[in-house]
Amino acid sequence: MHMIPSTRSLLGALLALGSLLPAAAQTTTEMPWKSPDYSMELPATQSTYRPEPGIEKGWTEWIKHHADRARWCREQEVDLVMVGDSIVFGWSRTGKKVWDEFYGKRKAVNIGSSGDQTKHMLWHFQHEGLSGMKNRNPKVVLMMIGTNNRGIPELHGYDTAYGILALLKEIHAQLPQSKIVLMPIFPRGKTPDDKGRLRNDEVNAIIKGYVDNETVVWLDISHVFVDEAGNLKMDLMPDGLHPNEAGYRVWAEAMEPTLKKLLGEE
Repeated sequence: MHMIPSTRSLLGALLALGSLLPAAAQTTTEMPWKSPDYSMELPATQSTYRPEPGIEKGWTEWIKHHADRARWCREQEVDLVMVGDSIVFGWSRTGKKVWDEFYGKRKAVNIGSSGDQTKHMLWHFQHEGLSGMKNRNPKVVLMMIGTNNRGIPELHGYDTAYGILALLKEIHAQLPQSKIVLMPIFPRGKTPDDKGRLRNDEVNAIIKGYVDNETVVWLDISHVFVDEAGNLKMDLMPDGLHPNEAGYRVWAEAMEPTLKKLLGEE
């Protein structure tokens, strides 16, 4: 991974945003994640641990979780890695029963981290979070992240999308043999006009352009969480954001055809 120095001008950062355009709009067919370079000018790529210094207990817990996740990837053979924030992390809590049923025998590791933004996962990747798998790349790395990239004022969709692109670059540079399953950020809020959902929709429209369906595969199952009018199914996401056990089951079932194919099970 080669980070573009933070001393670069704002103009340089804006030029880097050219890679946020959907593939069809780019002047080259080369996927932007093939190059390991990315700007650190944007909030979404200013990698840091979490929480910020001064919150000692939270910092200690997060650093321990960072070390644990790195160890899980180092001490066992891994075929499937799931990357994300609390929605992915929830597989180890609310969705644990479903995880055991679907992934317990699949050499799967969940490195989701509750509350993480893209900049926090970047820090994890840059500090040996994936190093234990470099000599045996997992078959599949599945990632969904970005709903926490909000800030005050809210970060624009292109900023979050660029953070996701930086994560794709890190994964591909460190684990070049792995297939990457990129999932759009799940719908949030009760209705289609929820501000958080609209922002996530903006992000999703951009990151879909990072997909070549060879190395990076697009897996959109968002429809299973909304009704015909686009309203969130509250029986699957009672808090408007996180799946309950039934939600994790629906999620797992919707992913099965893609995962079976990519894991070589069919």
